[in-house]
Amino acid sequence: MPEPVAKFAVTVDLVILTVQRDVLHVLTVTRAVPPFEGRAALPGGFVHPDEPLPAAATRELSDETGLPHDAGHLEQLATYGEPGRDPRGRVITVAYLALLADPPQPAGSADWTATGPLLADPAALAFDHHRILSDGVERARAKLEYSSLAAQFCPPEFTIAQLRRIYETVWGTRLDPRNFHRKVTGTPGFVVATDHHTSSDRGRPARLYRRGPATSLHPPLLRR
Repeated sequence: MPEPVAKFAVTVDLVILTVQRDVLHVLTVTRAVPPFEGRAALPGGFVHPDEPLPAAATRELSDETGLPHDAGHLEQLATYGEPGRDPRGRVITVAYLALLADPPQPAGSADWTATGPLLADPAALAFDHHRILSDGVERARAKLEYSSLAAQFCPPEFTIAQLRRIYETVWGTRLDPRNFHRKVTGTPGFVVATDHHTSSDRGRPARLYRRGPATSLHPPLLRR
C-alpha cells in the first residue's frame, strides 16, 4: 500500500537589501490579512503549481519593487521548514537574497526599513522572518569579503570612497581609506577606472570607476 502524500505549501520569501543614506535597508511589507495582520514581514508569496522556484522569486521581486526581472543580484539563500512556522499549516519557504542599487520607492504597504532595529528585536517581524533576515544580512556580509557584489549596491559609475561606504555600512565597521583604495584597485578585475571624475567646488575631483569583470576577489577583503 503506498504511503500517504503529505500536504504542504511552498512559498518564497525575499531579503531585498539596499543602502540608503549610508544605512542598510531591507524591503518590508505590512500584512493586511491574518496571520500576523498589521505586522511587518518580508515580501513573498506562494509558488504557483507550474512555476519554478527562481521564477517565483523573480516574479515577487518585480511585483514588490517594480524593477525588471534581471535587475540587481538575486540568489537562493536557504530553505526554512520548521513545523509550526506558519499558523496556517505546513508551509516550507525558500528564501532568496537580492542586492539592489538605488531601487524605486515601493508601492502599497511596502517600504524600505533600516535593518538595525529589525535585527535587534526578534519579535519585529512576522513568522520566522527575523531568522531569515539575520541569515540574509550575514550572507551579504560574508559575500562582500570574497566576491565583487559590493558594487551591486553602487551606481554604474562610482568613486572608491562610495564603494568603501558600502562595505562600512554592510559590515558595520570603519575602514582605513588608503588601505581600502590600495586593496580594491590592486585586485584584478574588481573595478575599472574610467576617464570621468566627480565635479566638485572643493577639493580634488575623484576618479570614477565601474564594475569590473571579476566575480571573486583574490585575495579577499576580510572584515576586521
